Amino acid sequence: MIDKSEIEIAYKNAIHFTKSHYENFPVLSVFVPKHLQKHVAIVYQFARQADDIADEGTFTVRERIVKLAEYEKQLDDSLNGIYNNYFWLALANTINNFQLTTSNFKNLLIAFRQDLTKTEYETFDELLNYCKYSANPVGRIILELNGIKNENAFNYSDSICTALQITNFLQDVSIDFKKGRVYLPEADMANYNVDVNIFNTKINDSNFQALIKNEIEIVQKYFDDGKKLLPYLPFGLKQQIKWTIRGGIGILAKIENFKYDVLNKRPKYSKVDLIKLLLNIKIR
Repeated sequence: MIDKSEIEIAYKNAIHFTKSHYENFPVLSVFVPKHLQKHVAIVYQFARQADDIADEGTFTVRERIVKLAEYEKQLDDSLNGIYNNYFWLALANTINNFQLTTSNFKNLLIAFRQDLTKTEYETFDELLNYCKYSANPVGRIILELNGIKNENAFNYSDSICTALQITNFLQDVSIDFKKGRVYLPEADMANYNVDVNIFNTKINDSNFQALIKNEIEIVQKYFDDGKKLLPYLPFGLKQQIKWTIRGGIGILAKIENFKYDVLNKRPKYSKVDLIKLLLNIKIR
């Protein structure tokens, strides 16, 4: 028999977990309806825990791959009514109650495994394919939690999530390089005569600036396409997505203000910045 009190404890733990982790924008903002907060939190915890397996600690690549396989088995078990702990029971409860597409959860795990085995991307299309697994499933899950299962909406959501993911890559160029990963496409780097050694020298020359400017212009087009999602959304979610889009575009603007020097600077938001975004939520 399912112990509902233990499920609620798992949800409360998920909310605490979510609020304790830094993101560019609060996952549980004022725009997330109260009845959905615990479900958004449990999904976030699922993704963040998998991300930590892939990135945190001192494990070898092989050990991380094994741990991710174990994590996926626990997901499969939970969907079959076998729960390793109450976190998995709560997650399965959310998936079943909202009839969430389970492949979205599986796709996130594909991305985390890919991070362990693929550290460079030859073309922008390769990067887009990575975003298909690493970012787009999150937007689709959020839509489904809000009762939206429309293919056009999914596609516009994909554009937003892809734009946010690549914005994060531009924001974290130096951090990712320290982890042995380069998300700037090799073909784009070659087009602008940027050598991979620049991540060591950290010289923000005109070629590198032109490369980052080009990437920003591409990402902006994905944000513009993603704005077409807004008419499909209920009021609260619409405000959340507006805020998120403005936030992503704001990070790009900060990079431009830094003269594209993501080799030496990491743009991020202060609490004051987030409040300003909140107070000026209309998208230009």
